[in-house]
Amino acid sequence: MSDALIETVLARDVLQMQVITKPTLLRLLFALAAQFPAQILSYNKMLGQLTDAGNTVTLAGYLRLLETAFLASGLELFSKGHVRKRGSSPKLVLWNNALVNAVSLKSFAQAFADGAWWGRLVENAVGAHLLNGLPGPSWSVTYWRDGPAEVDFVVSHGAQDWAIEVKSGRGDKVSGLTAFRQRYPKANVWLVGPTGIRFDEFFAQPASAWFR
Repeated sequence: MSDALIETVLARDVLQMQVITKPTLLRLLFALAAQFPAQILSYNKMLGQLTDAGNTVTLAGYLRLLETAFLASGLELFSKGHVRKRGSSPKLVLWNNALVNAVSLKSFAQAFADGAWWGRLVENAVGAHLLNGLPGPSWSVTYWRDGPAEVDFVVSHGAQDWAIEVKSGRGDKVSGLTAFRQRYPKANVWLVGPTGIRFDEFFAQPASAWFR
């Protein structure tokens, strides 16, 4: 997977589409995203983990390149009335969980036994389903956080917003849906997981079918 698909996409589809001054950094950034799926990671923290990373502008630009290749996205912080909130810490989402598993090298049993990692895989799978099924520019997929309150994904289309919390049932964090609803009372609020929309039901339909 890593050599046959990932390297092919990076080398042919990304690096040959435009001039990349730091191709090694692009590869390292993708690998970093695969290590932190569905996690909010500040650009400063990324700079501390990457060699010859340059600056935050370079990293933000390379994240957008990975998004154009349908490999990884850095979701931005939701802010009502703003299409994007520049400068916010991105939430890293891989467009396919196979990309995460190819880099992590964990077996299924090992991944399932690690509750925190399994929760990230499940959350990333939901985010990937949204990104693959809700193409822009009319759709927006972001996240929301205010202090300790956090919502995994916020889908926006026109004047409508949907707040989505993912629960894998494996020691999940406290949901921020209540705080989000208080801040944005007109938004739709969904829970995806054992106590809400079941995963098999959610993934069985195209993402666009859920937002009609």
